[in-house]
Amino acid sequence: MDQIEWIRLPRKRNKTSITRTLALKNAVVIAGALLLLISVAAHAAPDKKDKPQGRLLYGKVLDPQDNPVAGAIVYLTNTRTHAVKTYIVGQEGTYRFPGLSTVDYEVYAQYNGHKSDTKSVSQFDDRPQVYIDLKITDVKNDAR
Repeated sequence: MDQIEWIRLPRKRNKTSITRTLALKNAVVIAGALLLLISVAAHAAPDKKDKPQGRLLYGKVLDPQDNPVAGAIVYLTNTRTHAVKTYIVGQEGTYRFPGLSTVDYEVYAQYNGHKSDTKSVSQFDDRPQVYIDLKITDVKNDAR
């Protein structure tokens, strides 16, 4: 008896079927790449609680005898944008400028028309906290 052998011929696909299959494969590859990229980016991003939130500039405003000058105004200028922040000094003579970005700053104090020397804070100074005393040399004791 003769046996019939069946040969399976490859299925003919039309161009639309091939295009859909390739598009689906490309979509799966792109989705996988995006998922990988997002997971790597999320892992590489530092946690905000581990990163300091900018620099802190602080110090005291002093008279020639190193006494605090209450009521003095401290001026902080961003040398890139020329934005100015001010701080009115309390009884202890201290001032604080937290959360500063890493750019160059100039700082000085003024009291009753008398001014301290201007000090600079460089963008290359990588300390998270910068302490600067500002001395107003022309302050008269009777003026306070």
